[in-house]
Amino acid sequence: MTAPPDESQTPRAQRLGRLLDEKAVAVLRTDDPAALPPIAEALLEGGIAAIEVTMTVPGALDALESVCSVVGEDGIVGVGSVLRPGNVLGAVEAGAEFVVSPVFKRLLVDAAHEQGVPAILGALTPTEIQRAHEAGAGVVKVFPASQMGPGYLGSVTVPLPDLRLCPTGGVGLDDAGDWLRAGAAMVGVGSALLDSYDSESNDYEQVTANARRLRKSVDAAQRSAPA
Repeated sequence: MTAPPDESQTPRAQRLGRLLDEKAVAVLRTDDPAALPPIAEALLEGGIAAIEVTMTVPGALDALESVCSVVGEDGIVGVGSVLRPGNVLGAVEAGAEFVVSPVFKRLLVDAAHEQGVPAILGALTPTEIQRAHEAGAGVVKVFPASQMGPGYLGSVTVPLPDLRLCPTGGVGLDDAGDWLRAGAAMVGVGSALLDSYDSESNDYEQVTANARRLRKSVDAAQRSAPA
């Protein structure tokens, strides 16, 4: 009798595992797609290897491909702000290894799984979060997290301990660890990583410094986690 396939060894499971290991995803949303490759390099130097390029970036798929070519195997790059299942194939062909949406659409899960990549779908209330989880979302994006606070995650995960949550929207460089200690599986951090970055002077050292602050907060939370 043939043994069933080991789901933990599928490409999708391995990609999800890497995201969960990284604990933090940099969400890149900008009107200047040419800045994304050097920003991605700066993030890698600062210890942030998971990068999300949103579909709101002009020429998003070209920008995504450029970022993928820069980070190579040192990083894991995904596509964000996905609203239509039809966008998934093009994003994966451009190099995306995970798909993120601010909303819950079951068809996005199906499209992502067909391409062998995990889906991270948005929700806010316990019912919405559970529905996204049951539909197959590898992680549920709690958005906008700033409206709820870390204590909200703790309240949700106590009765629903199987959830993997990724608060996004208002998570800062220094409080990311607070969200992880509250029960988040990972965090999404956007504008805070580009805080004080001067696009005109191409001050990518500031992006690296911000990434290091985020990594420090995340690592501190992991060290304090119960064994």
